[in-house]
Amino acid sequence: MVAVAKKTSQVAAHLIIAFSITYALTGSPLVGGLAILVEPMMNVLLLPFHERAWFVWRRRTSSRFGPSIAIAAEKLSQALLHMAVAFGVMYAATGSLAFGGLAAVLEPLCNVLLLPIHDRFWDRLALPMSSPVALA
Repeated sequence: MVAVAKKTSQVAAHLIIAFSITYALTGSPLVGGLAILVEPMMNVLLLPFHERAWFVWRRRTSSRFGPSIAIAAEKLSQALLHMAVAFGVMYAATGSLAFGGLAAVLEPLCNVLLLPIHDRFWDRLALPMSSPVALA
């Protein structure tokens, strides 16, 4: 049950970050609301294609590169995909290259900085619930 609450909270944190950045840049709650609908949807639609491309690449190049290099390259390209989506959504909403660039940098940066704090909170919350005394 804690795992479901944690995942729901992670989604909410992502949406709050996207809304907050968009609202701070544009001053429009409408554009902020649009961002929290479009940006995650674009990531959900594009991520399977990204994962499939990396699956094929790993099968073809498994002997040339070590697994840690392949994982690092995949994570870097995944971050770049998210940055491109954040840029595209903000640019489409505002027509501003500057706002698009700021969103592309700020949104992943906020996620990288804030979500580990979020996860530690949930891990601490789940720890007492998983102890033998709590299960009895």
